[in-house]
Amino acid sequence: MGQMIQQTIKRPLSPMRVIRISLALFLFLIFTILLSMLLGTADVTIVQLWGILTGDAEVKEMTKLIVLNIRLPRIMSAGLAGFSLSLGGLVFQAILRNPLADPYILGVSSGGAFGAVLGIMLGFSFNLGIPLLSFAGAMLTIYLVLVMGQRKMGMESSTILLAGVIINAFFTAIIMFFISTAVDDRLHTMLFWLYGDLSQSAYVQFAIIAPVVVMAFIILYGLSRHLNLITAGEETALQLGVDIKRTKMICFLVVSLVIGLVVSFSGLIGFVGLIVPHLGRMVLGSDHRLLMPVSALGGAVFLIAADTVARTIISPSELPVGVITAFIGAPFFIYLLKTRGSRWTRS
Repeated sequence: MGQMIQQTIKRPLSPMRVIRISLALFLFLIFTILLSMLLGTADVTIVQLWGILTGDAEVKEMTKLIVLNIRLPRIMSAGLAGFSLSLGGLVFQAILRNPLADPYILGVSSGGAFGAVLGIMLGFSFNLGIPLLSFAGAMLTIYLVLVMGQRKMGMESSTILLAGVIINAFFTAIIMFFISTAVDDRLHTMLFWLYGDLSQSAYVQFAIIAPVVVMAFIILYGLSRHLNLITAGEETALQLGVDIKRTKMICFLVVSLVIGLVVSFSGLIGFVGLIVPHLGRMVLGSDHRLLMPVSALGGAVFLIAADTVARTIISPSELPVGVITAFIGAPFFIYLLKTRGSRWTRS
């Protein structure tokens, strides 16, 4: 695998290829958004949707309210969360050189969830207090994972992955304790949110978090060549002048910031960062200069589609979106574990 990646690094990547593939995926994202706006408990026709988008005054106010105030903020939040989770999974897999790494499995999502649930228990605001505590929880998780993973064996990916699983279980237990002791309407909020809840999405959350996600993508994309070299082998990266420790630390901090913010409004959504980067890698190869935009946009498409299924499959009730991603992701995780896990761990 290392030889294949080294060949990919040496081969120049056409900027037009990146643009063409990203544009095609972006157009598919637009199609997914429009389709999701049509589907739901209340029927919205294509003609009505077109009228809403073009400002037709003949469309009923209730239909406009459903599409613009309920569905669209949720779709935008799902896209932003999928974009971030998939990007985070791709970066973690690169710096740890392990296909099983993603924010959920490493415990970063659970750490963010711990901070957010603590904020809910304390009655903090979803606009500021809960996102800050969620970010703090994600950063605490990364710190604990790195301390446990580096104590005796350096930055070995299998050790860090195991540390993440342990911390994930620990924070999940604390969250369940909070839920068990809740005595009011916060119980339902926390329980549903624990498995991924986008029903409370609002434009203000998107406006706060989207600029951070864009800046994070720019920073991480600037490190894409370094990630290629690290994935090919740390000795190779060192020989070519990559500051591995600095690169990994930047990646850990940036991804933790983004995941902490995303978890604060989306809850725990697993497996997005596991499935989408691997599908992109299977189809397009291992060059992160192409994989980053493809994985990020693919994650947005995937989670919008999953959330659409979650809110329509048992309509008028709905499922947490994390249930849908788990149904898809768990078999995919087993497949990776059986076919590729041991080989990546040895590498």
